[in-house]
Amino acid sequence: MLTDAAFYLADRGHAVHVVTSRLTYAGDETLRAAEVVNGVTIHRIWTTRFGRGNLIGRALDYLSFYFSVFFVLMKLLNEKDTVIAKTDPPMVSVPVGWAAGLKRARHINWLQDLFPEVATELGMNMPGFLVAMLQALRDRSLLTADMNIAIGHQMRARLLKLGVYTDKVTVIPNWADGEAIQPGDAPNPLRDEWQLGGQFIVGYSGNLGRAHEIGTLLGAIEELADADDVRFLFIGGGALLEDLKLAVAARGLKNTRFKPYQPRQMLQQSLTLPDVHLTILRSEMEGLIVPSKIYGVLAAGRASIFVGHPEGEVAQMLREAEAGIVVREGDVQGLVQAVRLLQSDADAVSIMGANARRLFDESLGKTRSLEKLEQVLV
Repeated sequence: MLTDAAFYLADRGHAVHVVTSRLTYAGDETLRAAEVVNGVTIHRIWTTRFGRGNLIGRALDYLSFYFSVFFVLMKLLNEKDTVIAKTDPPMVSVPVGWAAGLKRARHINWLQDLFPEVATELGMNMPGFLVAMLQALRDRSLLTADMNIAIGHQMRARLLKLGVYTDKVTVIPNWADGEAIQPGDAPNPLRDEWQLGGQFIVGYSGNLGRAHEIGTLLGAIEELADADDVRFLFIGGGALLEDLKLAVAARGLKNTRFKPYQPRQMLQQSLTLPDVHLTILRSEMEGLIVPSKIYGVLAAGRASIFVGHPEGEVAQMLREAEAGIVVREGDVQGLVQAVRLLQSDADAVSIMGANARRLFDESLGKTRSLEKLEQVLV
């Protein structure tokens, strides 16, 4: 999302700078301190390098990043510049807000999640006083910002409950590239390459992490273990995906395939390969995050099964567009029935897929969101 936005704004004639860490996500590589890519100037700043192995080390890495961000912004920012704080690492809106205030720059928060709520809902054991302090600092950065960008309407509702004025919150959904990802029914070479033949493919693409759940999914995989014509295909990574692999192996289940993240240029094939896509979100995560994988699924014109809260953001979207089936988390039989229903009704799958792409074209998509983002920034 950041790459698309930065390159788009640079192409539109804006001076775009990105301030980030010198470390890769895995922390196993040190990148150049500065470079220009497609007209975007990248500033990679110093941080400690304890890595993601334990919470204390990660917290120290975050703190060093916050200090570096503040001092770098104090050098870079001029009055009337616009500085955008994202949400990784969490709480970065706090030092960004301080620097913006001192330099009289416009401060905008682009919220991909809400921290510390997302951490506490995921079971991170933090003392109550620390949670309260983090919430107070975070809330202050939201209230004093010139604008807060939420990625969903339920997230916007949470911000309003925190006291953020309605004119300081806007919704800009995340996106997929609807030109690069197109619906397609032509023979997909990945089916043969991955030995999936003519089976009915239930796909999951992207991160399967702690904000999701695998109990319902594992139960359905086990229930459908004897269905030779159904395969579950997982493309991506994540903490729970590793747990799922171990559970599938322990049960001797043979109806699953696991593939790594695919290069961007392969998304057209990987997203159109499944007959139906799964999107999963724990109910308590509603309003805190929105699973962005849904936009690629809609762009690919594929039917969906959503496992999560029946009144959640994705559930409402699919229901209103008639683009998929909603299953409450924990309802293993409901998921099995949804798979069997779609497997037996090719017309329904086709109609849902067409409705998915129509929803994407009419309400979502990369160009639409980027145009709105530019309007907010200028």
